[in-house]
Amino acid sequence: MLPRLSRALPQLSRLGSQRRLNHRNDFYAISRQSYAKAAVAPVMADTPSEPAVNLDKLFWSKPCSLALPPESPLRIEEPQYGGIKRVLFTLMLFYTKQSKSIRGANVVYKRVLSQVDKPAIYEVFNLERTFKTNYALLVLHMWLCLRRLRQEGKEGVELGQYVYETYNHDVELRVSKAGVNLLLSKWMKDLERIFYGNIVAYDAALLPEARQDELPNVIWRNVFSDDGSSKPDEAASRTVQAMARYVRREVSCLSLTDKEAMFSGNFMFTPLKIKEPKLEESR
Repeated sequence: MLPRLSRALPQLSRLGSQRRLNHRNDFYAISRQSYAKAAVAPVMADTPSEPAVNLDKLFWSKPCSLALPPESPLRIEEPQYGGIKRVLFTLMLFYTKQSKSIRGANVVYKRVLSQVDKPAIYEVFNLERTFKTNYALLVLHMWLCLRRLRQEGKEGVELGQYVYETYNHDVELRVSKAGVNLLLSKWMKDLERIFYGNIVAYDAALLPEARQDELPNVIWRNVFSDDGSSKPDEAASRTVQAMARYVRREVSCLSLTDKEAMFSGNFMFTPLKIKEPKLEESR
């Protein structure tokens, strides 16, 4: 139903390198118009409250690898069978490159969901949890993974295709659960345009010649803005700047994460936690 990501990426890269304003505005317009049509059903009606963290102090630490240590209980290892069981699994093509790639892609996507579907990211960035914000954060973290996988060349692009197909199947289920059963294919096309438009915009915002405020402005348009404004107002600026620092740090951390961890999915995005205020001891 959708074009293969591996064929689309070269074209997207060329589009991302074109710095003319009218090309970028076309993608942003698509994103805003498509959200208006597609993201009408909320996942949760949480009302954002005042941030419980000092955003100005977040995401300044030195980047580090996101690979899970060997002893981590969160690791998901390839099952190792012996004897007749291994022979049977081999005959069932369990150990083929394609089968291993599909299993790895499922784990990679699971790591994306572990960051996007937990309350912490909405609480830290003071976001209302709706279909729009959930999908926008999903696309953002998919872009982070696909960008890192592309650095591994053809093999990484191929794995990225499996991750994309896993994502696409999950999004279709999410749209159905949101109550959309009619015109499902039209919704998926709208969301596909948002996906490609957003990843082009993120790629362009990280180019060496990009303006310093381009990434915050892209994040504002893709994640926060509801009125189509191109730049955050003063009240939202601190939150958007904090997310921009978070994104830049995750890009650097993923670059430091080794190939084995990325291909097996044995990595975790930087945990986002809100510290509970300490109660003073009664005297």
